[in-house]
Amino acid sequence: MTIRVLIADDQDMVRIGFRMILENEDDMEVVADVRDGISAVSKARELRPDVCLMDIRMPGLDGLEVTRQLCGPGVTDPIKVVVVTTFDLDEYVHTALANGASGFLLKDAGPALLVEAVRAAERGDALISPQITVRMLEHFNKPSVSVADKPHEALTERELDVVRAVARGLTNTEIGAELFLSLSTVKTHLASVQSKLGARNRVEIASWAWRSGLMT
Repeated sequence: MTIRVLIADDQDMVRIGFRMILENEDDMEVVADVRDGISAVSKARELRPDVCLMDIRMPGLDGLEVTRQLCGPGVTDPIKVVVVTTFDLDEYVHTALANGASGFLLKDAGPALLVEAVRAAERGDALISPQITVRMLEHFNKPSVSVADKPHEALTERELDVVRAVARGLTNTEIGAELFLSLSTVKTHLASVQSKLGARNRVEIASWAWRSGLMT
């Protein structure tokens, strides 16, 4: 299966570079590249790519607003977005993930991480640049549980163990090794957690863990 990707960035060299990296992969195809936010929304809705790579600072609409329009709360048929930017400000990370982004990368993350972020988003997972993962999650919000933050159904102790591991940035394989669980069991627990929390991906699971005080 070919992963169809749209690139949105106002710098020509960035778009060209990303295109070269992705099209070097046998399972990826760049269906469009655009230089402004308005075109990004229009082309994404027209072409329905599997994943959009989205810069933040662009003419017209910034990447955070584009992300909200494509996959934010209330969007009935969301398109997956990975934000790729030079700026790792906490407020940008917070807003991007709150607006539904499936990942957040810095432009200096390197080709391998860029490719992995696309694949992660396509399969419904999420990837954040390692250097900002823990810092971002720790400061995503001060621990506070509102009615909206409470799970629909109480999480089991094992599910809470998995949530803590996700919040620390561990992959499914690493979680399995740490908790002595098979990969399929980890995935089963994550699916149950997502259902109970109403979370769309592991980033939302992780942010809930920090917001709820589970990691303090």
